Amino acid sequence: MRFASKTILYTALLTAALAVQAQDATPPAPPAPAEPEAPVTDAPAAPEAPVATEAPAAPEAAPAAAAPAAEALPNGIAAPPEGKGQIVFFRESKFVGGAISYKVREGETELGKLSNGSYFVYVAEPGAHAYTVHSEAKDILNLEVEAGETYFVSGGVSMGVFAGRPNLSPSTQSAYEAVAAKLKPAKPLKPKK
Repeated sequence: MRFASKTILYTALLTAALAVQAQDATPPAPPAPAEPEAPVTDAPAAPEAPVATEAPAAPEAAPAAAAPAAEALPNGIAAPPEGKGQIVFFRESKFVGGAISYKVREGETELGKLSNGSYFVYVAEPGAHAYTVHSEAKDILNLEVEAGETYFVSGGVSMGVFAGRPNLSPSTQSAYEAVAAKLKPAKPLKPKK
């Protein structure tokens, strides 16, 4: 039940972002002003020279809903590599749970460690992915990654019985940009021996 609600939440956030993008489309151009009428005279009109007409311009294609952003992201994050997607995992600096850090995993693979006020970028193959974090409780975020897209995932900590409970939530680029100046890159994971 908990996994389905996160998927529904992610779908709702993505739908809202696409609706905002559609509203931001450029408005239609205002109509051209009418030409003034020629004065009426009694003289016979001279034959007009043929006017060259241009072929009508092809309508501009609307940008695809899933088109990647051309602008650079804060903290030097570039577009994902060709044929791949990327996820920006970030955790805003907060007092509550500030001493707790946790690893983000996909299956048994450790992707990065989120401590208070940190971020890391993970490049992923297109398709369905399940990212997990856990301490005394486990939290899973299911994400469908598309090639050329950048996704944002916010990490947090809620208070548990014995320890803080890490969690992952779908987020937006604007939420990331609002805290990006205060974030530090996550420390690289130590290789397992």
